[in-house]
Amino acid sequence: MDTTYNLDADLSGEERVFHDSYDRTLLYLENRQKMAPVSLIVLEGELHHLTVYEGQDWVGRGELKNSEIQGQIYAYIAFIGKMKEELQNE
Repeated sequence: MDTTYNLDADLSGEERVFHDSYDRTLLYLENRQKMAPVSLIVLEGELHHLTVYEGQDWVGRGELKNSEIQGQIYAYIAFIGKMKEELQNE
């Protein structure tokens, strides 16, 4: 039995978009770091620009797009946090 389907049925459209965006962005960041590592400064700069983009919603982009951007931001925060933790443990 596919339990993922059952869990997804309990999520709203915005929650699904958020989780999909988070998962895709985190996978992208992990793969990119394996292929062509970037510094924390670069990643933090990208996160900064995402948060600026998030704040530029003065024309109303809609809840689904906002959820997508939030998922991307949270993925960057998680990835940067993991990188910092790994650097401290070295």
